[in-house]
Amino acid sequence: MRRRSFFGLAAAGVLTPAVAQAQAPARTRWVNTWTSMPQLCEPGNMPPPPFTQNGLVLADATLRQTVRVTTGGRRMRLRFSNAFGGTVLPITAVTIALPADGRAGVSAIQPATLQRVTFTGRSSVDVPKGALVVSDPLDFRLKPGSNLTVTVYLARGQASNDITSHPGSRTTSHLLAGNHVEAADLPGATRTDHWYFLSGVEVLSAAPAVVVIGDSLTDGRGSTTNGNDRWPDQLFNRTRGEVAVLNQAAGGNRVMNDGLGPSVLARLDRDLLAQSGVRWLILFEGVNDIGTAATTEAAQKQVADDLICAYQQILERAHAHDIKVYGATLTPFGTSFYDEGFREESRQTVNRWIRTSKRFDAVIDFDAAVRDPASPRQLLPAADVGDHLHLNPTGYRMLAEAVPLHLFR
Repeated sequence: MRRRSFFGLAAAGVLTPAVAQAQAPARTRWVNTWTSMPQLCEPGNMPPPPFTQNGLVLADATLRQTVRVTTGGRRMRLRFSNAFGGTVLPITAVTIALPADGRAGVSAIQPATLQRVTFTGRSSVDVPKGALVVSDPLDFRLKPGSNLTVTVYLARGQASNDITSHPGSRTTSHLLAGNHVEAADLPGATRTDHWYFLSGVEVLSAAPAVVVIGDSLTDGRGSTTNGNDRWPDQLFNRTRGEVAVLNQAAGGNRVMNDGLGPSVLARLDRDLLAQSGVRWLILFEGVNDIGTAATTEAAQKQVADDLICAYQQILERAHAHDIKVYGATLTPFGTSFYDEGFREESRQTVNRWIRTSKRFDAVIDFDAAVRDPASPRQLLPAADVGDHLHLNPTGYRMLAEAVPLHLFR
C-alpha cells in the first residue's frame, strides 16, 4: 500500500492539500487600492470662501477630486469618512469618471465613463459623526496607476467647521456652487490642493497590499503637485501594479503623541488593521517625535527609549493580524530646524535598534539611501528639497529604489 504524504502526491492523479493550494488561482477579494489618512481639517486648510461659512461647509456645492489608484480591477467601491466631523455628513450625490486625458488634478472628465454612485441602493447617504460609509460596488474598470475622478455634491452642506480632510493631497481639487456631479467640466471652479471626505478606493483583486505609515516625508512634502512622485508613488511604479501601495501618512504626524492627526499608536487600528487586503506594513516614522522633544540629553534619551517601545507595540499588534512589518531607518536632518542638542544622538540610537534588534521582519535603510557620505548627519544635496529635512522628487526616488521588491513576493 502506497503511503500517503501530506506534502506530496498521495496517489497517482491525487493532489495533497499543499500541492492543491499551490496550484489554486489567487482568490479575489476587496483590496484598498488608494487611501488617504483622515485628519481634522485645520482652519488654514478649510475649503476657501465662500465654501466655508460660520458653522457650515460646502452648502449647495460640488467637490471634484482626483486620486491615483495603485492596483487595478474591474469592480470598485468608495469609502467616505466623517471621522472628525462635528455633525453628520449629508452627501447628496456622488459620481465617478476617468479624468480628461487621464491626468491628476484636472476638473474635466471623460463623459462616456461617468457613473453614479449609490449607497445601499440610494443616491444619497448621511455619514454619522465619527463614522465611515462604503458605497455599493460598481462595474468600473481601473487600470493600475490610473487616475480616478470622484465628484460629490452636498445640498445642505456639513453644519460644522470640524470636517474630515487630508490637507497634504499634493493634488488639486475643484469647488463650484450648485450641483454639477454629471458635468463634463467645471469652468470657473475654485481650486484647492486638499482632499475632503474621501478616504479610500477599493477594488476586487487578488493583489495584496502594503500600508506605509509615516509623516511628511511619506506624505510627500517637496514632491510635485499633481505629479504623484512621493516615494510610495514611485515604489508603486516599480511594482507594476502587482501590489497595492497605500499611503497612510500625514505631515507633522508622530508615533507616540498626537500632532497633525492622531498618533500612530492611536490610529493603527483604523489606518492599518481596518484596511482591506493588507499583508505588509512599512513603518517610517519617528523624526517628529525626536524633533519636538526637548533637546537635552535626558529628554532625548527618554524619547529614543519610548520610540523603541512604541515600535515594539506596533510590531506586536500587526503580527497578531499576520501582517509583516518592515522597519525603515530615520533619514538625516542635520542643519535643519530640528538639528539641535542631542537629537542626532536619538536618531542614531533609534536607527541602531531598527538595524540590529532583529524584531522587524526586514529593515529598509532609508538613512543609507539619502545621507551624504561626506557628512552623514545631512541629506545628499541632490536629494534635499532645500530645508535639509524633506526630500525632492529625486530624493523620493532614492527611497523608493531602496525598497527591495522581493519583500512583497
